Amino acid sequence: MKKFLFYLFLTILSGKNVMADEVLNAKQIALVEISANSAIGNQENLKKSLLKGLDAGVTVNEIKEILVQSYAYCGFPRSLNALSTLMQTLEERGNTDVGGAEPSPKPAGDALVYGAENQTKLVGTEVKGRLFEFAPAIDEYLKSHLFGDIFSRDNVDWKTRELATIAMLAARDGVEAQLNAHIEIGKHNGLTSEQVEEIKNLVSEIKAKNVIFGFGEENPYSQYFSGKSYLKPITTENGVPMYNVTFEPRCRNNWHIHHKSGQILLVTDGEGWYQEWGKPARKLKAGDVVNIAPETKHWHGAAKDSWFTHIAVEVPSDGGSNEWLEPVSDEEYDKLQ
Repeated sequence: MKKFLFYLFLTILSGKNVMADEVLNAKQIALVEISANSAIGNQENLKKSLLKGLDAGVTVNEIKEILVQSYAYCGFPRSLNALSTLMQTLEERGNTDVGGAEPSPKPAGDALVYGAENQTKLVGTEVKGRLFEFAPAIDEYLKSHLFGDIFSRDNVDWKTRELATIAMLAARDGVEAQLNAHIEIGKHNGLTSEQVEEIKNLVSEIKAKNVIFGFGEENPYSQYFSGKSYLKPITTENGVPMYNVTFEPRCRNNWHIHHKSGQILLVTDGEGWYQEWGKPARKLKAGDVVNIAPETKHWHGAAKDSWFTHIAVEVPSDGGSNEWLEPVSDEEYDKLQ
């Protein structure tokens, strides 16, 4: 969103359409948020994104198409629940929102045939391989149903369908191969590299705000951080304080030392970095554990292009304290790959 506002400012200032096709517009941003929240299954946040989309001019039928399509990537339960939330939202608004275009009649002929043609056009090449030879039924379902039935519904174009698919897959874990494939398909159908990065960043933020222990408030220790971070106490009982800490992209804390006390970091979402003084930085992802010994100078924070969340567990000790030191400079940080 910051990038969009920046380019909008340049457009107003210069009177020209400065890189307008390289950023997502308001309707596209809303569809990304709708797609991601439907994939995650958070109905409260989905409703907020539905309201945002309707107010931005996304039609009812456009949203229906995306939520129906979501079952192919997220399963029927996610799709049905999301459609139910849409129906309730529309009723609360008095069913006055613009319906939008209906799809054209289905093409005549065998769905397997024209679905295969759609798939080839969408991807840019014929899709085949050992997996489809091993399980020909999945190849038939993909061609006849996903690309024959769903992608032949022309009231939402393929570029928008791929935008939604990328958002859905980015919101899920363990589907990196499919996400990367659809990123290339999205680019083949008109999405720019900048738009894809914006989709991923938006979804990363949505996931960060959907953490199980809560997003929290802006960090009261912000003077020791470069960028914004958010802190949510989980528990301070039994002498073992635990906090959920979320960093926006590029945010990191200063070099610091835990005196007389160690710390454990449990990474729950996104990608980030941990570095000890005099040692190479360590790339972190969900599921990683970092054990920080007392008196160890270190820092940790988010990757350049990802929100990052970890649980910080304070190891009990008598007389423990934190010593905050110098910031991690942009020059140091930008060297990380």
